[in-house]
Amino acid sequence: MWKYILKRIFYSILTIFFLIMLTFFMMQLLPGDPFVGDKAVDPVVLEELHAKYGLDKPVPEQFVRYVLNVCKGDLGIDLKTKRPITQTIAESFPISFELGIRSLIFASIMGFFLGVLAAVKRGTKWDTGAMLIALIGISVPSFIMGAILQYFLGFKLFQWTGVRVFPILGWNTEMSKLLPAFALSFGSMASISRLMRTSMLDVMSSDYIKTAKAKGLSRMQIIWRHGVRNAVLPVVTFLGPQAAALLTGAFVVENIFNIPGLGKFFVIGVQNNNYTMITGTTLFYGAFLVVANLIVDLLYGVIDPRVKLAGGKE
Repeated sequence: MWKYILKRIFYSILTIFFLIMLTFFMMQLLPGDPFVGDKAVDPVVLEELHAKYGLDKPVPEQFVRYVLNVCKGDLGIDLKTKRPITQTIAESFPISFELGIRSLIFASIMGFFLGVLAAVKRGTKWDTGAMLIALIGISVPSFIMGAILQYFLGFKLFQWTGVRVFPILGWNTEMSKLLPAFALSFGSMASISRLMRTSMLDVMSSDYIKTAKAKGLSRMQIIWRHGVRNAVLPVVTFLGPQAAALLTGAFVVENIFNIPGLGKFFVIGVQNNNYTMITGTTLFYGAFLVVANLIVDLLYGVIDPRVKLAGGKE
C-alpha cells in the first residue's frame, strides 16, 4: 500500500513540475510587455523595471529562479498592484472555493438521484425526463445558463412578483449565491446523471444482481445495497477532476454574476499581460487539480475492496 501511495505522490510532483515548466515557457511566448499599457513608458524606466523583477535575465536563469521561488511557496509579485500573488489567492480563492463547493454538492446529489431514477425507470417518462435534463445540461454552457437564470429568476420574477428573490449580481447573501452555483453545476450534474445511469444499468444486469433476486431480497435492497454501491465507483473517479474544476470556480460565471473570486484576477492578468499573475494562478489551479486526482486515486482503493493498492493493477 505504501509503495502505491509513494508512487502516486511521485507522479503528482512530477506532473506539477512539468506544469511549472510548461506555464513558464508559454508565458515567454506572449507578445508585448507587462509594463507597457496604452501609454508610452520611458525606456530607462522600463529597463529599471525589468532589472527589478529579473526580466532582464536570460530565460533559463529566470526559470531556475522561478522554480526555486515556487518551492519556497513564493509565486511572485503582481506586476500591476505590487502585491504578492499568494496574498491575492488567499483573499479571493475562498470565494471561488465556496462557489465550487455549492456547485459540487448540488451536481453530485441531483446527478446521482437522476441517474439512479433513469436506470430504475428505464424506458419510462421518468427516464426520458431525466435524460432530457442531462442533454440540456451538456448542451448549454454554464455562462448561457447563468444568463438565462438571471433573466427569468432574477429579472422576470422580480417584475412579476415585485420581490427580489434572487439577486442578479453580487455575493453577499445566501440567495445571491444560489443562481451562480446552479449555473456552474448544471453541466456537471448532467454528466454525473448520464454516467450514473449507464453504470447502474450495467450493474443491474450482472449475475450477482440476479442471485440477489433469487434469494428473495426486496427491490429496494437490491437497488441500494447491491446496485448503487457498485455503480457509484465510476462516478467517484469522475468526481476527482470534476470537483477540482468546480472548486476552482468558473471565470465566466464569476464575471457574469460579478463574483470577486480568483477567476476575476486571472482574466485581468491575461488582459494586462501580467506574467506573474497568469503563471501563479495557472500553477495554483493546476496543482489543485493534480492533488484532487491524487486523493481520488487513493480513495478509490478504499471504496472498492477489489482494487489492490499493493502489487495489483492500477
